[in-house]
Order: sequence, then C-alpha cells, then structure tokens
Amino acid sequence: MRKRFALVGAAIAALVLSLLTVVPAQAAAGFTVGNGRLLDANGNDFVMRGVNHAHTWYADRTTQALKDIKATGANTVRVVLSSGDRWTLNNAADVTNVISQCKANKLICVLEVHDTTGYQEQSGAVSLARAVEYWKSIQSAMAGQEKYVILNIGNEPWGNTGYTGWTQATKDAITSLRAAGFQHTIMVDAPNWGQDWAFTMRDNAASVFAADPQKNTVFSIHMYGVFDTAAEINDYLNRFVTAKLPIVVGEFGNDHSDGNPDEDTIFATTQSLKLGYLAWSWSGNGGGVEYLDMVTGFNAAQLTSWGQRAINGANGIKATSRQATVYDSGTGPDTTPPSAPGTPSASGVTSTSATLSWTASTDNVGVSGYDVVRVSGTTETAAGSSATTSTTVTGLSANTTYTFAVYARDAAGNRSTRSGTVNVTTQSGGGGPASCAVTYKVAGQWQGGFQGDVKIANTGTAAVNGWTLRWTWANGQTVSQSWGATTTQSGATLSATNVSYTGAIPVNGSVSFGFIGSWNGTNSVPTAFTLNGAACTTA
Repeated sequence: MRKRFALVGAAIAALVLSLLTVVPAQAAAGFTVGNGRLLDANGNDFVMRGVNHAHTWYADRTTQALKDIKATGANTVRVVLSSGDRWTLNNAADVTNVISQCKANKLICVLEVHDTTGYQEQSGAVSLARAVEYWKSIQSAMAGQEKYVILNIGNEPWGNTGYTGWTQATKDAITSLRAAGFQHTIMVDAPNWGQDWAFTMRDNAASVFAADPQKNTVFSIHMYGVFDTAAEINDYLNRFVTAKLPIVVGEFGNDHSDGNPDEDTIFATTQSLKLGYLAWSWSGNGGGVEYLDMVTGFNAAQLTSWGQRAINGANGIKATSRQATVYDSGTGPDTTPPSAPGTPSASGVTSTSATLSWTASTDNVGVSGYDVVRVSGTTETAAGSSATTSTTVTGLSANTTYTFAVYARDAAGNRSTRSGTVNVTTQSGGGGPASCAVTYKVAGQWQGGFQGDVKIANTGTAAVNGWTLRWTWANGQTVSQSWGATTTQSGATLSATNVSYTGAIPVNGSVSFGFIGSWNGTNSVPTAFTLNGAACTTA
C-alpha cells in the first residue's frame, strides 16, 4: 500500500506541475511560459539564437556591436549590465538606450546583472537580493518593454561555496520582483558558476518555477568544462524538457580553462529539442579566455574560429535563427525573401585569397547580411558572410580556379535566390619571402594542454601576400583551436594558413597567431619551419 500511495502522490505532483506550466497566469503583455515553452507576446514559440555582449565594459562598442550581431542572423542578445557594486553603474537612462537599440535592430534583449557572479566565493560579488534592488532602481526603463525584454536576475549567482542557498534566494528574488510589479519573463542562472555541477537548479527547478506567481520563469544553464560529453549535455537538457520546465543555454563556448565543452552536441541537442542558446561572447574577453571572442577587436569582418563555428557552423545561428514575431510586419511572419544580389566581381586576387564585391539586394524589411558560397557542380560550400556588399575569401590554393556566388538574407531568416557566379583563378604560389624568421614559444602549459604563440617575421625583400606556415611535431602534439590563422593537421605535420587580417606581411614586418594544443609526456618546440615552401630560420 505504501508503494501505491507513493505512485499516486507522484501522479498528483505531476498533474499539479502540468497545471502550473501549461497555461500562463495572465494575458500576454509580453513573453510568457506555456507547457514548458517560451512564447512571445503573439503566443508563438520563441527559440533564442544569439550572442552575449559585454555592454558594461564596452558601452562605446554597443551601437555597432548590436548591428553586427543582428547581421549574423541572431534573434537575441544577452547584455551585461552592472549594478554599480563591482563595475560602473548602468543607470535607467543607459538601460533605456540599450533597449531602444535592441528594438531598432529587432533583437530580443536579455538583460543581466553581472555583479552577482560567483557570490560567496568571488570577492566583491553581491547577492540576488542586491540585484533585485538594482532592478527596482531602473524599473522605469523596463516598464512597458515586456514584449522585447527578458529580465535575467543575476549572472552565475553562486560560486562553489554555499551554493545550496541558491534555491531559497532565487525564490525570494522572483517573488520580490513580482511584488514590485515586474511583469517580464524572468530568467534565472544556475549556481556553481552557472554550470550546476551539483544539480541544485536541476533538482529544485520545479519548486522555483512554482514560486513565481505568474509562472513565467525560464532557467539558464552555462555549459563550459562541466559539459564535455554528449551524455551530460543530453541528460541535463532532456530532464527539463521532460518536466516541462523551460531551459536555455545562456552561455557556452568551444573551449574553456576548466575543460573542453562539447559544443557540437550543444548545438545539435538544442536544435533537436528546440531550446535556445546564447554564445559567449561577441568580443572583449580577457584574463586568459580571449579565445571565447567571436570576432577579433569588435570587428565583424574578423570572425574567430569560435565565431565561425557558432554563426556559420552546423545548427549555428545563421542556419537556425528566426526573428521574434513581435517584429514582423502585419499579422503574420515575414516570408518575403530579398532580391538576388548582383553577380560578384573579383579583385585583389592572390595565391590564397580574393576580394568579392556585388550590388546590394533589396527587401521589404531590410537586408541583414550576405552569404558567400563556393560552387562546384550542384554542390555549395559556405565561404564566408558579410554585413556589407564585399568580403575577402581566404584559405584558397594557388593556381586554382574557384566559382563563387552570393545569397542575401533578411532579419526574418528568409534567403534570396542565388546571384550569378564568378570564376576566380588564384595566382601561382611561392608568395613567401626570400627569407623569414619564426619565433615559436609555449605561452602557458598545463597537464595535457598548452597555449602556443607563433610570430612570423619577413626578413626578405618582397612583401608576403598570403601564406601557409608548416612544421612537424616531434611528440604527437595536436591543435584544437587557433586564432590569427586557420590550422589543419595531417599526421605530425601542422599547416597554419593566414586569415584575412594576417595575410599581408610587409618587408621587415611580422604577424602573429596563437593556438591551444594538447601534449602527452613531452612538449618539445619544433625546430624547422617553412613559409609557402621556403625554409625559415628560428628566432
């Protein structure tokens, strides 16, 4: 009998939870949660596809950054704010301006307070209760923006000390915000620096959701080194889906100092489950995690390998993002594609790169960007993207003919028909200098991994325009990530080819690139390098 009563009790609990999650508590003034899904103000399912931007440290970059983020096809931006406890205060006027710019770019704005990061473990971090006081102080900026803004109470609001306090503190923060009159969908981050390795958020999410009088709370997990296997990612996300509790991946990257997250599974699983994700972060990272920058120096034309993966890769932003319907014209979503771009023309052709230009497309709601493809028969391969009507494609082989074409896309995710094609024949190889010098150093090393920095100096009499540097490892090292160059490996031989902004090396000039590699046992420095086939000295 005891077992039977337990089963009945479980069934009743499940029924209560379903009643809590199926129907929003009130008419939709903005985003709501229904049946475990995030719904926009029109009642349509909304799946976040976006990027984090560190506004509080780079306020002068925000205007252009939001335009560039929108050009990737993103439908959401998560914006870092400060309560003034650890960094410069973002006051109501500043927040009003941020929201206005999000709306101008037809982005949903997730606003978060960063001062809570690592509370009770990180020096200076503040509590969720303090974050609530900040939200109350800027409530004038938030009022009436429920269709466009999601309120993320505090970033990673507990470290690895005292994290069991997360549950009650989160409930208290939610009820305090509701009592103050906030009608927004509320997002809550997990403890354990956002990664919830102790499963505090996972196991208490139902009670936290039930504590919201409006039943309008979304949970956010940050996936870095804790989530380094497909099994861990799938188990965590599926538990929320099964319980009909809304979950998004609020931060993640393709590498981290605490381990190597399985980003391919994060992309694939969020897409298959139709869950949101927000990549960390657009640009400006420091403190040893610069590899998490999606673009270099806030320059949208300089995608890093992580940016390329997140934006243009399988299940990435460009392929899966759909604009929130609150920004659609009329009563339904925009389904009108842009006109086809003009046939591209080529200039600046070298042995490894070419610049393509084309005339602009037109669209009823505006063109958000262009996709360049390499055409071979009936097969197309992504070759780059641009927010403007020109781009430089790199990584080409010498003395080879390529065929390129362009598509336009709009903010709703519609894609034009293909432009005409252009054939580009690259120059002969051998663009290396008469002499070159390579400086290779291990910038940092840890068990099983290391960071390498490489500098190429042109000591010859002719400029280098496009290059490939090669060396052979002696101890089986491999590269997992690079910046400033695109790396490929065949056996023990590593090939590093310039990206757009490192291709030119003037006489007496130099360029540098870096990488994250792995080693086992011995990590000796290579002693022989070739640049475009020419041997280099080592410095």
